[in-house]
Amino acid sequence: MTEMMVGLRSRTRRWAPQLVADLMGLLAIGAVVVTTWIWARNGGLLQTFVYPQYLLESQALYTGLLSQVLMVLMVLFMARIPWVEQSWGHDVLARRHKWLGYVSFWLALVHTALFALDRVRRRPSEWAGALWQLFVTDSWMLWATIGTLLIIGVVITSIQIARRRLRYESWHLLHLYAYLGMAFVLPHELADGTHFHAAWTRTFWWILYGGSLAAVLIWRVLWPLWISWRHRLVVEAVVPETESAFSVVLRGRRLDRLRTESGQFFIFRFLGGQGWTRGNPYSISAAPTGDGLRITLEAGGDGAERARTLTAGTRVLIEGPYGTMTAARRRHPRMVMLAAGVGITPFRAMLADTGYGPGDATLIYRYTDAEHAIFRTELTELAEQRGFELILLPGRRRDDGSWLPMDADGTDTDVLLRCVPDIADRDVFACGPVPWLRSVRRSARRAGVKTCDFHHEDYAW
Repeated sequence: MTEMMVGLRSRTRRWAPQLVADLMGLLAIGAVVVTTWIWARNGGLLQTFVYPQYLLESQALYTGLLSQVLMVLMVLFMARIPWVEQSWGHDVLARRHKWLGYVSFWLALVHTALFALDRVRRRPSEWAGALWQLFVTDSWMLWATIGTLLIIGVVITSIQIARRRLRYESWHLLHLYAYLGMAFVLPHELADGTHFHAAWTRTFWWILYGGSLAAVLIWRVLWPLWISWRHRLVVEAVVPETESAFSVVLRGRRLDRLRTESGQFFIFRFLGGQGWTRGNPYSISAAPTGDGLRITLEAGGDGAERARTLTAGTRVLIEGPYGTMTAARRRHPRMVMLAAGVGITPFRAMLADTGYGPGDATLIYRYTDAEHAIFRTELTELAEQRGFELILLPGRRRDDGSWLPMDADGTDTDVLLRCVPDIADRDVFACGPVPWLRSVRRSARRAGVKTCDFHHEDYAW
């Protein structure tokens, strides 16, 4: 009976976000279909299959249109629209944003190359002048060229190899140039694009561009300013947790109206001093109250180092709450949580205020050594109060393909089943570094955990 009630509540909570996710997916597909129809209706099919002399131009136009619609959708997916964030989760949206960005980028390159080939084909003896005219002197084309170069720069810095060499703050600042690049590209489309001239096509494109711009302004600028002013968050104290981790205790007013759930995160900007404009995502590490929040950070990066030196009374701007790794995703009355390092922060909050009976929850906590065990004392006390099983696994990882310490006896799956024999009948929550998380997911799958019962959120940038 208890399991049936948990499942019923879970399905009731999930149906609305799932509906929003489905609608957003249909709208995205619909935008691509309408774009294709605009191209076909303006002679795209005829130029492609009947009049081969226009083939290059036709395909250049089509790839350009697809590039633009995917780029707008990419921006819309990361506009922080609350219902969309709650439906898909920030990590899923980030992956789709990245995928759309790469596809749009390659389509833009093909679009540019095909137009260049078409110009050279028409004026082979004056190819240099033809290309100069195409990329510089034609109406608004210099702006489009600059915009394309900006977007290329953003994509290059988003490649994994390049990102590893950049601080998060630097990458985030460079990433914003993509918006400037899109703005520079737009005028040449409106001025010269034959697919923008009909009244109904102009209406479609302006709704698409205007809606995305409005979503970004509302949910990434105006709404964060409003909730920051409304709740007046300030730093109360900075508390050391370990040699490499610390907590920032925040106070505000009417924070219960944010409807924050344990397991979620905010994007924080601490006002005053250098770098205050760059936001950083941090999970809340204590059950939220009506006047307080706590976040816990691990040293590393300019944002964390700056947060370590915050003084009491510092004003805070926030965006959120975001994240879907909450108790609302549970499908079973019993659950197990696996955390590594600072990944313990969302579970510290969830274990405090999630409904479960004695013995119905298990926490497996991985850390390198006692000096890096964040909340060890708090977790021990909380386990005694709430009756969950606390399993500590200290030590360095034994190899890159395992989530266990070097002295663990048995395979990853064997140890997981030994710790939680009934894991296949539980919800599994996991949070930690991406490689470690992959190992946990692989072990859980081999132990019989269904995909729908494995919950995680990837915070890696």
